[in-house]
Amino acid sequence: DVQLQASGGGLVQAGGSLRLSCAASGLPSSDYNIAWWRQAPGKEREGVATISLYDDATDVGSLVRGRFTISSDNAKNTVYLTMDNLKPDDTAVYYCAAAPTRYLTLILGAFDHWGQGTQVTVSS
Repeated sequence: DVQLQASGGGLVQAGGSLRLSCAASGLPSSDYNIAWWRQAPGKEREGVATISLYDDATDVGSLVRGRFTISSDNAKNTVYLTMDNLKPDDTAVYYCAAAPTRYLTLILGAFDHWGQGTQVTVSS
């Protein structure tokens, strides 16, 4: 059974950095995307970044491109989201999720396994 465990959230001042971790277990193959999504109060869930475990290709959403980086440590089955130059608008619950495809996707319906969220709060 696929399980995802997100960690690393917290409170940070604007301009600061955080690194989120997503520990994945039970994946039957590397034909998976692991992505980070976020949801702020009253807003829809938004795709932040995704990585293909097949070839380490990545895609980062336009709102965070240049500030956020997604990476993986395949030996540890862990995917990271490094967030730099954080802004108050980045405040949200961040979730990691898995989609059973090797091709990059940030389509919500493609993700069928979700971890619990981790809160990121950026103060101004």
